[in-house]
Amino acid sequence: MNAQLQSTATTSIPDPLVIAGRPFRSRLLTGTGKFKDLDETRRATDAAGSEIVTFAVRRMNLGQNPGEPNLLDALPPEHFTLLPNTAGCHSAEEALRTCRLARELLDGHSLVKLEVIGDQKTLFPDVIKTLEAAEVLVKDGFDVMVYTTDDPLLAKRFEEIGCAAVMPLAAPIGSGLGIQNRYTILEIVENAKIPVIVDAGVGTASDAALAMELGCDGVLMNTAIAHAKDPVLMAHAMKCAIEAGRAAFRAGRIPRRRYASASSPIDGMIA
Repeated sequence: MNAQLQSTATTSIPDPLVIAGRPFRSRLLTGTGKFKDLDETRRATDAAGSEIVTFAVRRMNLGQNPGEPNLLDALPPEHFTLLPNTAGCHSAEEALRTCRLARELLDGHSLVKLEVIGDQKTLFPDVIKTLEAAEVLVKDGFDVMVYTTDDPLLAKRFEEIGCAAVMPLAAPIGSGLGIQNRYTILEIVENAKIPVIVDAGVGTASDAALAMELGCDGVLMNTAIAHAKDPVLMAHAMKCAIEAGRAAFRAGRIPRRRYASASSPIDGMIA
């Protein structure tokens, strides 16, 4: 997108989320795994209002397996921005191969979510291997959204490498524990010049709202929606939470005080 078109598109969307030069209305990014079928995936995605949807390249059929359900039929690229991810990769080499495969399958698509898992129990990222892969991908022309720990120094390093967005975990993947360390997330947000997207650990709507109230640019989630008793209703709840949290952040909360402060001032009252 050239600079003039980008400027026009951005100004036509109030308070846009801008990733790799492209503006988006929705700040809720959703996953495509763990749903019972692609029909439920589509209905939940629509209820969430998501424009960016992520999928595991190594687990999802994009047409390479004829006769099997195809993600592109449920979530056509002309309506959604697909975000291929490297879930299941445990080395930089695996992640690089997976991103290049995604680019081939999606006709030159450059936006990817990089994750290199270091521990199978917690699914924490191996940040050393992630850094290694990120450097190569950026040089290779990819727009890299990178999953990492909530370490402010690492977040800054990924920004310096040239990543399009940094995606710190709120808690272990699929745990539903919510944001476990507000301080580190806040440090990342206050020092970042690229979008900060909370990724992993969100369990319910209040977790999503808190992330946005801290100033995060967006939230990516999958399990919290897909494993809810009613995934479509939860997707709608998350949409509302993201919007409310963002509005609260922009509005500016009142300071916290130990004691009461009267809603109606008493100065000038008639005796």
